[in-house]
Amino acid sequence: MRSPSEIVGAVGFSSMSIRPGDSAIALGLGDLPIAATSHFLNLAESAAIAAVSEFLEAGETSRLSHLSLETFSAVAIGSSIRATAKCTKVEERTMYFDCDIYDGEREICRLKMERAVVERVSFLARTAAQSIAGQQI
Repeated sequence: MRSPSEIVGAVGFSSMSIRPGDSAIALGLGDLPIAATSHFLNLAESAAIAAVSEFLEAGETSRLSHLSLETFSAVAIGSSIRATAKCTKVEERTMYFDCDIYDGEREICRLKMERAVVERVSFLARTAAQSIAGQQI
């Protein structure tokens, strides 16, 4: 990972159109034909990844480690929403983001996110080892 002074202030964007399959009903997360809240997280993560991908070294990636999400309004099927993520701080190997999601000019959701920088291969090896160890009786 490059120096924190290079990463802080980085901004990423992401957008999506809400289809019927993205609804709370379709995903079993409620009984209203509105965008499932889980898609807000997906969109914000995509924007955060876009913000910092160029600052990570070859073989590094990031994973979500903490999240705070506040919704202000629902989103109808057929809407196009967009997310902005700004890296506000880097401490050791954790990056902090402020994210906003809008439907047109209307703010839908605000998130605070932490992403841990990990070395891809060793992280996957540890994850696989933990899964195997957990399966043994």
